[in-house]
Parts: sequence; structure tokens; C-alpha cells
Amino acid sequence: MNNEQAAIRTTYFSIIGNTLLALIKGFAGVFGNSYALVADAIESTTDIFSSLLVLFGLKYAKRPADENHPYGHGKIEPLITFMVVAFLVVSAVFIAYESILNILTPHKSPKPWTLFVLGGIIFWKEISFRIVLKKSEETHSSSLKADAWHHRSDAITSVMAFVGISIALVFGQGYESADDWAALFASAFILYNSYLIFRPALGEIMDEQLYNDLLEEVRVESLKVKGVLGTEKCFIRKAGMKYHIDLHAIVNGRISVTEGHSISHALKDHLQKEIRNLGQVLIHIEPSI
Repeated sequence: MNNEQAAIRTTYFSIIGNTLLALIKGFAGVFGNSYALVADAIESTTDIFSSLLVLFGLKYAKRPADENHPYGHGKIEPLITFMVVAFLVVSAVFIAYESILNILTPHKSPKPWTLFVLGGIIFWKEISFRIVLKKSEETHSSSLKADAWHHRSDAITSVMAFVGISIALVFGQGYESADDWAALFASAFILYNSYLIFRPALGEIMDEQLYNDLLEEVRVESLKVKGVLGTEKCFIRKAGMKYHIDLHAIVNGRISVTEGHSISHALKDHLQKEIRNLGQVLIHIEPSI
């Protein structure tokens, strides 16, 4: 299974999980008098739509390079990540608004059984986070990484809801709004997490030089090619799950243009064979002095 197929399969896992959890949280929140759970259900619902966006982006990014897109269609991934972040921000603002309204409005304490629901949700969401994050690292998918952090943010908001409901149940009258405060704090965390997801995607779309480990690997592998004496400039930019390389390779200045051309092709072939997830590799030959 290639990276694209693995990422798409993982996204289906997220969609199914978020759909089931949104239903469970919604019913538990309404019948258990817990707005923190209702807020959690709202976030899980937005997670469904954001996962659908990720799925669309991954499938679109699979399209091969064409005349108008010589580097492929991978740049749609950070664009999809921006849209996912927008979903998160909107849900956080809505949760904060509703939390404040509930804090100002007297209401009953949450039901004790909602804690058992939250315990199961926290456990499942943390597992989901680890599964999806591992796949995002294996496939180098920024949008899948955003999807993973959705699971982690959901787990933490559920922890906050657990704490809020526990306070309301333990301290009783006068603390009925504790879970609403928990939902309010959760919305602040969602906003902070949105920034953490947004920043790497912005770096990707702006072609920031962020891949020092890969750069070092390119330099080491280049020296294994016969005729390459060293490397000079090396620029790396990411598009979807592929890394595009611009490399200046140093060769003997006395060889012919034909020999230099052959070394260039050999170097390109070697890098694409030995290093996973490389896309276009452009080699510029520099003569040694």
C-alpha cells in the first residue's frame, strides 16, 4: 500500500469514529444535562466535515502531474489544512458563546453517568490520535496530521468536561455551571491548537526551508555517486507527501559537458531510489576550482 492509499484509509477511520462519537456525545449531553458534552458533540460534528475535507484533499493530491501542474497537485494539502483550521476556529467561537450563555443561565447539575461516557470517549480519542498521527508521520501528510490533532484536542476537551462535571457533582448546589466553564476553557484550547496546526501548513505553502534532516540525508547520499565531489546549495520544498529537491553538485571542472550530464542523471536516479517520498529532483552541476 502506498502513502496516498494509507492516508485515505486512515481518514475513513477518522470519519467513522467521529460520526459515532458525535452521536454518543450529543445524546449523553442532552439527556445528562451537560453542555460540556454537547460542546464536545459540536466539535466532533465539525471533525466529521473536516475529515471529509481531508479525504477530498488526499484524493485530489493523488492526481499525477500535468501540463498546468508540473509538480503535481500536492499543494492542495496545506490549503485543506487551512480550511480544517477554519472549522476548528468557528466551532471554538460557537462553544465559547454558548458556554457563556449557559454560565449566565441557572440550570441543573449534570448526571453522574455522564462521567462514564466521557471516560470511554477520552480513551478512544487518545488511541485515535496516536493511530492517525503515526500514519501522518509515515505518509508525510500535513492534512492527516491536522486530522490527528483534532483527535487530541477532542480528547483534551473531554478531559476538561470530565473535570467540570466532577466539580459540579462533588460540590453540588452553586457549582452547576462548572462543566460550562470547562467547555469555555476547552474552546480556548481549541483556538490554541488551531494555531499549532496552521503554522506548519503556512510554512509548507510558503516553501520554508524546514527539512534539515532530509537535507543532510541528500548531501550524504550524493557523495555515494561516482563523480560527485561535494554539494553546494540544496533547497527542499514540500508539496503534499512529496519533497522536491534543487541541488547544486560539485564535479571535476575538467570533464566534458556530456560526462557532467551523465553524473547529473546518475545522481538524480540514486537520490530517488535511496530516499523515499522524493518528487522532482533538479541537479545543477558546479565545476570544482
